Amino acid sequence: MILTPLLLAPLTLAAVPPTATRDLLAIRAPRVEVGNGETLHRAVILVEDGKIVMIGEDLEIERGIPVLVLEDDQVVIPGLVNAYSRLGMSGGGYSDARPYIMASDELNPGNSAYKSLREAGVTTLGHYPAGSGIPGQGVAVRTAGATAEEMILKQSCYLKIIAETNRTAKARISDGFKKGDTWIEKEAKNKEKWDKEKEKFDKEKDEEKKQKLDPGPYAPLERDQDAQAFLDLRAGDLKALISIRAASDYLHLIDAIGEEEFSWDLRVVMTRNLDVFHISDKIGEAGLRVIIEPELSLHPNTMRQRNMPAELVRAGAKLVLVPRGDSTTDHKNWRRHVGEIVAAGLDFQTALTGMTLEAAALLGVDDQVGSLEAGKAANLLILGGEPFETTTEIDAVMLDGKFVHGEVDL
Repeated sequence: MILTPLLLAPLTLAAVPPTATRDLLAIRAPRVEVGNGETLHRAVILVEDGKIVMIGEDLEIERGIPVLVLEDDQVVIPGLVNAYSRLGMSGGGYSDARPYIMASDELNPGNSAYKSLREAGVTTLGHYPAGSGIPGQGVAVRTAGATAEEMILKQSCYLKIIAETNRTAKARISDGFKKGDTWIEKEAKNKEKWDKEKEKFDKEKDEEKKQKLDPGPYAPLERDQDAQAFLDLRAGDLKALISIRAASDYLHLIDAIGEEEFSWDLRVVMTRNLDVFHISDKIGEAGLRVIIEPELSLHPNTMRQRNMPAELVRAGAKLVLVPRGDSTTDHKNWRRHVGEIVAAGLDFQTALTGMTLEAAALLGVDDQVGSLEAGKAANLLILGGEPFETTTEIDAVMLDGKFVHGEVDL
């Protein structure tokens, strides 16, 4: 479908200076799903320099601004955000604790996977480091850019931790914080030693002796790379994304965390006989954000289906949905698969925010992307129908104010 711009009048977007009109594009849409639970009808989205500068219903548009008028059956939604992907990455990873490894080191802007992702409507991606145990820190990226630096939205968006029902997995978490404590103790002794030397220096009256006693400026100990991520967790400068496959993993995880306080989200790996329903109330009470695939599971030893994403939401969890797999085909089928669990009882708006704003919040970039609000990046999809209908195609994809997919004649 070809979308043709028109020049319309009159306009009264008073917040926009006339000198800026040549850099503007207004999109007039019969329906906009904002991504924060709000739906706008007869909406106008005003885009300037890659960002949304104004959005609302029945806005008048100033003369001279190019206007893209959408058809009655078209729907605008935010660009999709997949918070948990390796597509486009190539590292192998390790099976121990290496919290200092950065997924951003693997970025390859020239990888053709990013083009496929844009065609599937994915404008933001959370890349996690490969491996098991504690394999390192994820990175949030836009799915376009000439360099890795241009792609990166946020470094260290989470520390990935794999929780399992064994002593080794539990020890990795507690040992990480112990290493942090050890570094703090060493640094305290180092500072104490310098303070004493400085005190002697300050008290000495003999200038010749004083020169020999000069400790110089204080030099902190070099940071322990194994401990730093855990110190950052405690300080609130980093959060964790902890993965489980069963209810027992979660219980062991809580035991491993103990009295430690830090921000973390939960990755639940969808399996056919997933038993996380046993602890869904605990997950809900904790107010956790949960990443899970849009898939129905079976109650163990029965053929009765369970809609675990919907159950977790009812228990009080915040939902983040990711594709069922990590291929380009999985991303293209993502909306259709989400539609299946919506048909099975998941709320429409909860499903949409799970693919957009909640996913952006998990990555720590919800102030930049994830919903169609003033001040955020102009990342949006123009769909040819209902977002979760199997026959609905993507007519166009806008990333940072530029159309990167679809037939748009501007």
